[in-house]
Amino acid sequence: EAHLVESGGGLAQPGGSLTLSCVASGFTFNQYGMTWVRQIPGKALEFVSDIHADGGQARYKESVKGRFTISKDNAKNTLYLQLTNLKPEAPAMYYCLKEFDLSTKGQGPQVTVSS
Repeated sequence: EAHLVESGGGLAQPGGSLTLSCVASGFTFNQYGMTWVRQIPGKALEFVSDIHADGGQARYKESVKGRFTISKDNAKNTLYLQLTNLKPEAPAMYYCLKEFDLSTKGQGPQVTVSS
């Protein structure tokens, strides 16, 4: 059974940076693509980024292109999301998923961008 533990959220100032991590266990990490999604309270879950199993090809939500970078370290069973040039917005919970499997969603770190 897949188990994902995210970390690295917190408070950042506009223009600042944060790096989120997601440690995976319970499945063969290097054989699966991974996804980051986020949710603002009261709003629907939204796609942020995903990456191919081999850590190569990645895709991004249009509004985060050029600011967020997804990466995958198959040797460490860890997925990352580097958030830079953060923009002020409502606090959001970020979750990593095995592929697009919502049943693997963990507790998620909260990211708050505020001055």
